[in-house]
Amino acid sequence: MKAGLCITFALAPCIGWGQELAFQGQATLQAEIVFEPGSYAMPVGPFGEAGLPTRILEGAVSQQAWRVDAQGASTLALMVPLRDQVLAMGYEPVLDCESLACGGFDFRFGTDVMSPPDMFVDLGDFRFFAASRMGDDGEEAISLMISRSGTAGFVQIVRVGPHAEFPAVATVSPVSPAVPLPGTQSDFGTTLDHSGHIILSDLTFETGSAQLGAGPYASLRALAAYLADNPDRRVALVGHTDAQGSLDANIALSRRRAASVVERLVSELGVRRAQLDAQGMGYLAPVATNLTAEGRDANRRVEVIVTSTLE
Repeated sequence: MKAGLCITFALAPCIGWGQELAFQGQATLQAEIVFEPGSYAMPVGPFGEAGLPTRILEGAVSQQAWRVDAQGASTLALMVPLRDQVLAMGYEPVLDCESLACGGFDFRFGTDVMSPPDMFVDLGDFRFFAASRMGDDGEEAISLMISRSGTAGFVQIVRVGPHAEFPAVATVSPVSPAVPLPGTQSDFGTTLDHSGHIILSDLTFETGSAQLGAGPYASLRALAAYLADNPDRRVALVGHTDAQGSLDANIALSRRRAASVVERLVSELGVRRAQLDAQGMGYLAPVATNLTAEGRDANRRVEVIVTSTLE
């Protein structure tokens, strides 16, 4: 049975399950699954030696995947307004973590996440939030999984309650693209040190071109600050493409795009060239399927990878 869905452009009054959540940025529903009755193993702590701690909740379960057109917005910028709205509805936080603090790969694959291209999760840049409250008819819970690809944000919302009259989702004003990825410069450096790589998800290139757009790009400012603070670090900028065209042509294009990023870091942000390298992988390391437009969009990206320390 599928619950009714209402999309509006304003927040509704606080009326229990009739409340709405509002994205900052235009949001498109990619997929929805509703089970009544159903159950959800909601994570209640980060992945650890004993595995992923969860609590089984039963009732009507709604699972939605949303794509948010918020160019350059970090996962933190996408999470904060949604989390604040959930808390304002009287929910109490159960878990609030980001990629490595959640448990990284093990957390991502230990919890229920909808499949690409409906929902995309970058293992080095995602955030998770879960909360619950006691309603008039029993316990209600909600969880948010938020990540992003090269040009869009992705949000999974899971709701559990005593019945299927779930809150709707609204769209409001776009997010400013000036938020560093991920979160703050401090977050950027911490994530890069621990995960070893970050997708520079706010970079833009013309189709088929290696020329980096004008910017400014928050991710490059954060990377430049990281390298200035860590003058012994060396990183590689690695370009990736979708699977359209020959491998040789895509490797060459991806390397030229990475080199364009290197030149921007050196010429405009003062990074020492000795700390930088440019490489291209073509379509050999996809993060999503190449059979859909959304997957190909996610695969066209530039990543920064910590490779070594300078001698």
